[in-house]
Amino acid sequence: MTDPHAYLDFLAHGLVDLPWWGYVVVTLALTHVTIAAVTIFLHRSQAHRALDLHPAVSHVFRFWLWLTTGMVTKEWAAIHRKHHAKVETEEDPHSPMTRGIGTVLWSGAELYRTESRNAETLERYGHGTPDDWIERNVYTRHSWQGVGLMLAVDFALFGAAGVAIWAVQMMWIPFFAAGVVNGIGHYWGYRNYASNDTSTNIFPLGILIGGEELHNNHHAYGTSAKFSAQWYEFDLGWAYIRTLSALGLAQVRRVAPRLRLDPSKPQADHETLQAVLTHRYHVATAYARSLKAAYRVELGTLRQRVRGIELPSAARLRHWLTDPDALAKGDRDRLAHLTEHSTIIAKIVAMRAELSALWTRSTESSEQLLERLRDWCQRAESSGIPPLAQFSLQLRRYA
Repeated sequence: MTDPHAYLDFLAHGLVDLPWWGYVVVTLALTHVTIAAVTIFLHRSQAHRALDLHPAVSHVFRFWLWLTTGMVTKEWAAIHRKHHAKVETEEDPHSPMTRGIGTVLWSGAELYRTESRNAETLERYGHGTPDDWIERNVYTRHSWQGVGLMLAVDFALFGAAGVAIWAVQMMWIPFFAAGVVNGIGHYWGYRNYASNDTSTNIFPLGILIGGEELHNNHHAYGTSAKFSAQWYEFDLGWAYIRTLSALGLAQVRRVAPRLRLDPSKPQADHETLQAVLTHRYHVATAYARSLKAAYRVELGTLRQRVRGIELPSAARLRHWLTDPDALAKGDRDRLAHLTEHSTIIAKIVAMRAELSALWTRSTESSEQLLERLRDWCQRAESSGIPPLAQFSLQLRRYA
C-alpha cells in the first residue's frame, strides 16, 4: 500500500466502510452470536447435557468462543456445574449471597478466572467436555491467541472502529454472563418457582442474552433445554434450538416436565404423588399464590383487631410463604410473630411446612408418602379456609 492517503484511509475505515449505525448493528450481531454460543453450546449442551449438537455446529461454536472470549469449554462447564451443586454456599464460585452483589456484578469475570485455576473443580465437575487434539493443543493451550486473532480481523475489516467493536465483544460476556446473570439473576427479579436458592427471572423476554434472563426457571429444572415456562415468557435460545433441531443439527434430550390435570380423580393416587414430587417448585409457588385471598382477608381483620403489631403486605406474606426456609432471620421472626396472633395464618404456614415435607422425606416409601398426601388433602379440605380447600382439590387432580 504505497499511497499514504490510502494507508490512512485503511487505518481509519478498514476494508468495510459503514455509517455509524452500521457499526452498531455489526457490534450487536457479533455479540449476539457469542451469546447464542454460550447459552446453546456451553450452557445447555455442555454443562447440562440438555441437548446434543451436530459435531459441525459444536465446532463452529467452539471456534467462535475461542475468537471472542478465550474461554475453555471444560473450565466453563465445570464452574457452572459447581455453581449448581454448591449454590448459595461459600463454595459457590459466584453467589451474590456470599460474595456481595457488587463483587459478582462488576468482578464476575475475575471470580471465573480464580475458579478456573482450581484443579479440584475441573477434575470433579469438568467431565464429558471436548478432549480432542484441537481442544488440547489450540483452544486450551492458546486460549488467548484467539481473541488476538479476532482483534486483527476486526481491525482489518473496520479500521479504528473495529478496535472499539472488539473491545465491546471482550466486555460483553464478562458483564452480561458473569455479572448480570450470576449477580442480578440471584438478587433481583421475579420467581416462578420456589427453588432451593435465590435465583430469579430478570425479565420475561429472554432476547438480549438469549434466554439466560429466565434464570429461576433454569434453576428449577436445570437439565431442561427450554428456559421459558409461562405463556408470557420468551426464550430466544430455545427458538434457535428448535430451528437447529428442524434442520437435523440438534437433538433435544430433556425439557421441563409438563404438568397435567385429571379432573376425574376422586382422590390422590401414586400418579398424583409423583406429579407433586416432580413439580414441587410449582406446587410451592402455587400454594402461596392460591391462598393470597385468605391471608389478604386475615391481614385486614388483624389490622382492626390487633393494635401495635407490624403487619406485612399481602404481597410480602405471599413471598414468605413461597419459600419460608429461605427467609432471612428478621423475616422469619416476623412471620413467627404473625402466626401468634392469627390461627388462620398459623394454619396456612403449618400446612405449607407439611406439604414441603413430602419431598424431603427421602427415607419413606411411596405408600407412606401417598398416605401423608391423602391425609394432608383431607385436612386441607376440612380446614374451614376456602382457598386452602380449593388448592387441595386442584392438587389431587395432578397427573
